[in-house]
Amino acid sequence: MKERLQPDALAGLPAGSARAPAGVTPLRGDLHSLVAWLDSHTNFESGMPARASAPTLDRSIELCRLLGDPQRAYPTLHVTGTNGKGSTVRMLSNLIAATGLSVGTYTSPNLSLVNERICRGEEPISDEELGDVLYSLAQIETLLADRPTRFELLSAAGFAWFADVAVDVAVIEVGLGGRWDATNVISPEVAVVTNISYDHVEVLGPTLKDIAVEKSGILKSGCRPVIGETSPELLRIFEDEAARSGSLEPWVRDRDFGCEADQVAVGGRLVDLRTPGARYEDLFISLHGAHQVGNAACALAAAEAFFGSPLDDGLVREVLGSVRVPGRLELAGSDPVVLLDGAHNAAGMEVLGRALSEELRATGPTVAVVGMLTGRDPSAMLRPLASAGVGALVACTAPCERALPAAVVSEAAGACGIESVVVEQVGAALARAREMAGSDGMVVVTGSLYVVGAARSLCATR
Repeated sequence: MKERLQPDALAGLPAGSARAPAGVTPLRGDLHSLVAWLDSHTNFESGMPARASAPTLDRSIELCRLLGDPQRAYPTLHVTGTNGKGSTVRMLSNLIAATGLSVGTYTSPNLSLVNERICRGEEPISDEELGDVLYSLAQIETLLADRPTRFELLSAAGFAWFADVAVDVAVIEVGLGGRWDATNVISPEVAVVTNISYDHVEVLGPTLKDIAVEKSGILKSGCRPVIGETSPELLRIFEDEAARSGSLEPWVRDRDFGCEADQVAVGGRLVDLRTPGARYEDLFISLHGAHQVGNAACALAAAEAFFGSPLDDGLVREVLGSVRVPGRLELAGSDPVVLLDGAHNAAGMEVLGRALSEELRATGPTVAVVGMLTGRDPSAMLRPLASAGVGALVACTAPCERALPAAVVSEAAGACGIESVVVEQVGAALARAREMAGSDGMVVVTGSLYVVGAARSLCATR
């Protein structure tokens, strides 16, 4: 990787204005020290910012400027929404890549390794390349007036690496909200909004209108908005922002694109999808859950918006018929069946509950392993599991600073009529749930991507 620190970056700075980063001193070529340096920065994923925190893009703008504004080196597509962002990004990236283009993808959070966030195609950035770009950022950080957050650094790392490996296009997932998210330094060709529901209300809320306003901030002049949200009241917010920002006329789900037929199939869904330019009949999507149909419709419409024409029917069938999204209704084990789903808010739990009721029933008992983060209403999240036939729950503590105590999760389960036990560690909780489910039952791991990620690693080594 070429050195991205600008040669004149120190020019004109007063003596002593550059400062050393706080915390860990990173060593070039030593990924361990570089990741430790990255982790020494404020991490809002493990501790949410207070509403009083002043939102700003200044640090991200300055980071990118010092890197040579790599985010301008390739066209981008920007994806926000309360749920479904990761699945939509995966399908959208795969659809574009299938045409022969090199696609960078930036997602968050990761399930296991931080490398997973920055990919070319489905291949994560290598340890060596990640180390190189982090070292460059460590040098640049000394020139900033304010210390950046961990997410701001990772976003800049993704933008820089995509430019260095010369991707043809990048699909960028918003971390939180949209307007003030670190990724919102890009000017996308297409801006996708999957849906709006309650999440992170301490920062984005408290109302759905507030959340929609924040997410509408990714709409920019000349971009094509693809809106998966169908509430007329919320849709009006995006239409108003499109007019204000100079965006193109939005494509709206159930008006300009959407699903016209949907039924459960072995291993996924069989659907008819339409876009502004085409119709795809008897299309198999290799993902479980009716909600993935809406995500697929958004991804397909966004790809068409990017290319300016419909995609080849055979290409669409090949991509959507083989797509996999780790940690989203993912079957990760057998005897008993282990299902991993990163539902981390009430809306996500509702779609998980529907999937369990419609297409993923076990012959034996269904036992959930659940750990949550603070800021969630555990009763609201667990009620859909009770309705879907989950009879027992093993409450654990998510491996995250923002973890809700396992005892609180267990108490909420009891209030919902689900028998529960507390087993603090994810690994021990998974083992206990397997015993409780028996060989003909099913274990559902959910509540937080931190819990799902830890369980996924354990399943992979079993």
